[in-house]
Amino acid sequence: MRPIPTCILSSSRAPQALHGHDLDAYVQIGSLTKTLTGTALAQLAARGVLQLDAPLEQFLPVPRGTGITLRHLAQHTSGLPRLPPHVERRDPYAAFDDAALHAVLRRLDTFTTAAPGHTEEYSNLGYAILGAALTSAAAMSYQDLLDLYVLAPLGITEMTSAPPPDNCLHSRGLFGRPRRPWTMTGAILPAGGLWATPRAAARLVTKLLVEQELGEPALSWQRAGTVLWHNGATGDASVFAAATPDGRWVLVHRLTGQAARTDELGIKLLQQATPGVGKRDT
Repeated sequence: MRPIPTCILSSSRAPQALHGHDLDAYVQIGSLTKTLTGTALAQLAARGVLQLDAPLEQFLPVPRGTGITLRHLAQHTSGLPRLPPHVERRDPYAAFDDAALHAVLRRLDTFTTAAPGHTEEYSNLGYAILGAALTSAAAMSYQDLLDLYVLAPLGITEMTSAPPPDNCLHSRGLFGRPRRPWTMTGAILPAGGLWATPRAAARLVTKLLVEQELGEPALSWQRAGTVLWHNGATGDASVFAAATPDGRWVLVHRLTGQAARTDELGIKLLQQATPGVGKRDT
């Protein structure tokens, strides 16, 4: 079996690119995108553009009385299911465009499976809707929103929804041909559509979680005890990122959609990382 291209960056070792991976090529980061969407939400709230507990109908054409707030969407407690309707296997989100999103919004009360605020169910649909609410509140595109409120303040440029085609890294099929990545540029973008270089993704982790340059980490980060983490996976890429209060951090990216091993490797490396050196150059 051909070895899987892997990138490893952490607080206690020099960056590694193994088996044909590239620290400076753009790769899909999947649901790690959600941490940027959540950070944008926090920044808009800090500037008074919106309130975390504002009802969704304040920003989008949804039925009144759903009880869903921006906070519920960010914390996966909205009662919405994991996926949008009509997801397909080969390219799951290709058909989930703005028209499809607005069809969901108009009937949002029929999609909820639980009352908001009571149970947690990880929801890509919820983050797609959260992204739409933020762009509505800020009156700008999702990419412009991130550039203004998240990426520019952090000094990060190599993170985008539209990477340069000549500097993208793809997994390869049986005969060595690049695989076609999932289409994530439509309404699903705020839930998982960004591309980044591994170096840029690692800088994001250290600046948001270790140095906390934009304040307390956003609600979108997952929590396991004192560890803040998030992962992500598309058809042919997976990523794991995490940090601890003592300055340990790790980012692992692999050109495979089989995310379990990526998560396992990231957790192992985080446990082995050296505390207190979280500002290692990435």
